[in-house]
Amino acid sequence: YENFSNGVLWPLFHYLTDKLQTDVWENWTTYAEVNQRFAEMAAEKYRPGDSVWIHDYQLALVPVLLRQLVPDAKIGFFLHIPFPSSDVFRILPWRTEILEGMLGADLVGFHTYSYVRHFSRSLNLILRLDVDNDLVHYSNRDVRLGVFPMGIDTGRFTSLASSKEVIQETESLRRKNEGHKLLVGIDRLDYTKGLPRRMLAIDRLLTRAPELRGKIRFIQVVVPSRTNVESYKSYRQELDEMVGRINGEHATLDSVPINYLYTSVSEIQLVALYKAADVMLVNPLRDGMNLVAKEFVASRTDGDGVLVLSEFAGAASELAEAVLVNPYDSDGTASMIQQALSMRESERRARMQALRRRVTSYDSYRWADAFLHALAQSGREIVPESQRPSPPELIGRLSETLRKAKPLVLLLDYDGTLVPYANSPLLAAPDPDLIELLEQLAAQSGTTVHIMSGRSPEIMDQWFAELPIGLDAEHGFWFKSGPGAAWTPLREQSSEWKDTVLPILEDYAAATPGALIEEKTAAFSWHYRMADPEFGDRKSAELIRTLGEVAPEHAIEVIPGKKVIEVRMRDVHKGVIVSRVLKGFEGEDPVILGMGDHRTDEDLFAALPPGCCSVHVGPRPSRAEYRLADPSAARAFLRSILSTN
Repeated sequence: YENFSNGVLWPLFHYLTDKLQTDVWENWTTYAEVNQRFAEMAAEKYRPGDSVWIHDYQLALVPVLLRQLVPDAKIGFFLHIPFPSSDVFRILPWRTEILEGMLGADLVGFHTYSYVRHFSRSLNLILRLDVDNDLVHYSNRDVRLGVFPMGIDTGRFTSLASSKEVIQETESLRRKNEGHKLLVGIDRLDYTKGLPRRMLAIDRLLTRAPELRGKIRFIQVVVPSRTNVESYKSYRQELDEMVGRINGEHATLDSVPINYLYTSVSEIQLVALYKAADVMLVNPLRDGMNLVAKEFVASRTDGDGVLVLSEFAGAASELAEAVLVNPYDSDGTASMIQQALSMRESERRARMQALRRRVTSYDSYRWADAFLHALAQSGREIVPESQRPSPPELIGRLSETLRKAKPLVLLLDYDGTLVPYANSPLLAAPDPDLIELLEQLAAQSGTTVHIMSGRSPEIMDQWFAELPIGLDAEHGFWFKSGPGAAWTPLREQSSEWKDTVLPILEDYAAATPGALIEEKTAAFSWHYRMADPEFGDRKSAELIRTLGEVAPEHAIEVIPGKKVIEVRMRDVHKGVIVSRVLKGFEGEDPVILGMGDHRTDEDLFAALPPGCCSVHVGPRPSRAEYRLADPSAARAFLRSILSTN
């Protein structure tokens, strides 16, 4: 709690990177161990049909750890603090673990949309995941992201505000501060609350408007917090010294401007302070929500009072009628406090009426109900049935059929089917496990193996030339029957279209850092997997529109793919591979298995004769008869069709 949670995650998520603890590897290990213990205890208590709601940054790993223990559990996670921008979050050495931990949930909730946007951007940059309509597909599951601004127990504060004890305490406060405009601040002792900057704003206010000396009184209650953390001890000392200096400079004979109370307060005292305040100062440097602002509004049953609220508090996204300030701008904050002090009663009441309407209509009960309802809905399948992996028993029957089939032809796409997509085309070489699998398949009696790819013949030779398999490069333009055979083109090709297309691709690659061009005989591939994901998507959409304007006059096709745009000669596609392969089986009726993951593989599936098998790998729409989740599942399936004899 005091080390990794509040020494690393707390300051980082609040953008205070100078407060980060250093050399915290051991603390990370402890954090992970504690999260594991929470997950194990939750799993022990879990019963089918239960929902598990995990809260806040101290337990960010629990969702995925619990998912491993109870795969079918319905799990929700809510983050009560800000989620920082991706530039800040990426500072964290364990950024991947934290993101993957949170994605163990079915529903991840945040206070504001900006936090969802920051989280989505981090998923995009760090895990290379796309978030579509607040839905992210991860580890064969759909995780929903949602905005649930937390409320308070409004009824409790409204009831307290009308109680005899609070009314008496409020009257006492007003008598003690008679003749003064009363400003109030109530915060935990925490550097995220911006207390020194708040004091500087009071200092600046009294310096600019000396006529307010002796006419305003600022009661700042600081509730002790994390008293064992060394940085908090020095922070308190800094605050004490600052208050002393400001009071010494601006005090009058009978009044000091700041009444600084380092103490806890009772519920009665708290609500009385809310009710007595002319102006409530809630201006943290950064806050996930800040419920003090809502407590103040709920307590003002008299309909009066002004809320001065930091624009960097999550509550600012809801409470637009507050006087919003930038807490880093002490001069600007002082000006807004002065405006609040001089605000006409009609304006004060109009603002408070709107604030109370929002706070009372969306209380803590409604917040909890909204989250739990969304969690219940998240259990429903969002992916269409046609895009889900085929049932294991169906895949098992297909494996058995293919094991017995003679002759058997395997037409296997490479990228995205047999191996995951790599950031660079040159980093996707086959691993030893795949080479061994292909050798075993090719050695099986009656089995012919072809690897299909959009890659060049040179790359295909570099990777597969020694294997006893057929190779099809550039989506079928080039064909090679086996080791030692020559590459044969589908037809003669003109380079005129390339002279038009290449300058366009080069311009877009130059304007998109991380993009690169792969040139082939009959095609170009414009890769942008290493580009900034959002910028790459935007530039790729522009490129598709630009290429679409020149495509008709050059007889070319533009094929969008997974972080790649293919530009190829028309009528050159994987469908031609089927007829070419069948020529080698005249008089026979082979069983053909086609496997692919990409839009270009749909041409292959369409060309397969009746009775053949088509398998799509991944979640995209496809005409294929069967579906597997990912390349790992595809390899497992291919191993299953190896003969056991």
